[in-house]
Amino acid sequence: MKGLATATVPDSGLVLVLNAGSSSLKACLLNEGGNRLWQGQRECPMAEGASPEPVLDNWLPPALAPWSESIVLAGHRVVHGGEGFTTPVRLEPTVLAALAELVPLAPLHNGPALRVMRWLAEHQPHLEQWACFDTAFHATLPPEAATYAIPAAWRHQGLRRFGFHGLSHQHVAEVVAARFPQAAAAPPLRLISCHLGAGCSLCAIAAGRSVDTTMGFTPLEGLVMATRSGSVDPGLLLHQLRRGLSVEELDQALNGHSGLLALSELSGSMQDLRAAAAAGHEGAQLAIAVFRHRLLREIGAMAASLGGVDVLAFTGGIGEHDEALRQEVLSALSWLSPFDVIVIAADEEQVIARACRRSAADAAASR
Repeated sequence: MKGLATATVPDSGLVLVLNAGSSSLKACLLNEGGNRLWQGQRECPMAEGASPEPVLDNWLPPALAPWSESIVLAGHRVVHGGEGFTTPVRLEPTVLAALAELVPLAPLHNGPALRVMRWLAEHQPHLEQWACFDTAFHATLPPEAATYAIPAAWRHQGLRRFGFHGLSHQHVAEVVAARFPQAAAAPPLRLISCHLGAGCSLCAIAAGRSVDTTMGFTPLEGLVMATRSGSVDPGLLLHQLRRGLSVEELDQALNGHSGLLALSELSGSMQDLRAAAAAGHEGAQLAIAVFRHRLLREIGAMAASLGGVDVLAFTGGIGEHDEALRQEVLSALSWLSPFDVIVIAADEEQVIARACRRSAADAAASR
């Protein structure tokens, strides 16, 4: 990507947003108005010992060539920021070293993100890079929401609820604040953000701030997901370990072989399950029923944390497109006080681009 500009004018030019997963990379270019000029995705081997560099070398430079002179910043989505990273941060050697120490907390996402950061730094050492964290939006969780009732020695190790999908929940909060002017009035608007996709989480938001959420120390806690179990009795896990299951086997079972896939014994896709359930597939019917039950239970918990709800927002692949689920949920929540319902297209990339521009501008002003 020869010729990329440096971030001398962070409020203009284009921002390259990169979102690395365990086996793929999403990328897009956004201008100062938030419009996407280009976006793409490639399967990319990111696991430890794999070699993503050939894919990156052959894909990104030619794809970005038409805009190379206008790219001023790169922003990365980082799933886990731990306790230390609660705002966007410019990538420097000390920051990269600190991020490397966080890889064990989210190995499927933090590790790949680091590999992409290093690849870009090698190819474009003068391009300013920033990291935005999925955990950062939940830095406002009060102690009673963030603290587990575990031994003090464990808590001193930093074992607590972090929450995830923060960039998505932040986007929802910003859209709701723009559409509902009363959000800035007193009492503060009470919003429940429902991010429902392959991964699922809820966030209770008061006055634009996260006050409770369903995911915890890892993205495994909370709702039923495509292949993740969500919350499970810890005693059940101990039972399986005592029976001889290895930690690695337990990890794979809970993260990759549970959720909708395990309940239906068919698919982790809600779209597939809807079709199968309509055709009488009992496993698909059970999966949908369990998913809906856990969703309703956790919406009730978020409403309790907020003292009620004014707006219920749906985002993510399931949240945006499964109208039947939304209607089922709304029917079951008829006991709640009247509230507005809104569907919001997920756009974490725009949140990242805005945050990077703002942070880079603030950093430039302070220099």
